[in-house]
Amino acid sequence: MTSIILASGSKYKAALLRRLSLPFAIDYPNINEYATEGELPNQTAERLALKKAKSVARNNIGAIVIGADQIADLNGQAINKPEGHTAAVEQLKRQSGQKVAFHSGLAIVCCRPNGRLEHFSCVNSTTVTFRTLHEHQIESYLRTEEPYDCAGSFKAEGLGISLFTRIESTDPTSLIGLPLIDVCSLLIKFDVKINNK
Repeated sequence: MTSIILASGSKYKAALLRRLSLPFAIDYPNINEYATEGELPNQTAERLALKKAKSVARNNIGAIVIGADQIADLNGQAINKPEGHTAAVEQLKRQSGQKVAFHSGLAIVCCRPNGRLEHFSCVNSTTVTFRTLHEHQIESYLRTEEPYDCAGSFKAEGLGISLFTRIESTDPTSLIGLPLIDVCSLLIKFDVKINNK
């Protein structure tokens, strides 16, 4: 069986990929994760996902490499991981009562023995409507879950779900950062058998 590699150090993405019951390894892409000038958040998500997957694929000939990146988008402005409490408070204040799009970029790449990179990529976007959040609610939530490594400063798979009034999505896993419906669709293009006992 062809080896599969997740090009990410995210424990959330790894947990999602395990749902497919496919053996996989993890490799850490070493790339610059900044947006380029004039780039829309959904374009950034797809470009970075592809860049991560290509970076790892070049060192793993023949492996199927999965890259993913998520960008939160508030009125066209990207929201990154807060990396700390103060920034998380500010993010949630900005998102309070707002609709925020979460763009999950996905790329699957294989470096063939001749050096050619075969790849497919896409973006799956989820729109979240936040409740009107009061400062004490924000503080209480952040102290409880400490989602400082998550774009938008929440964990949708945990207590973060209480911050929303609505989620609009074609894939419930997309908001967590790895849209599994799209992963399955792209893996099939590489003849990877899923749930084929």
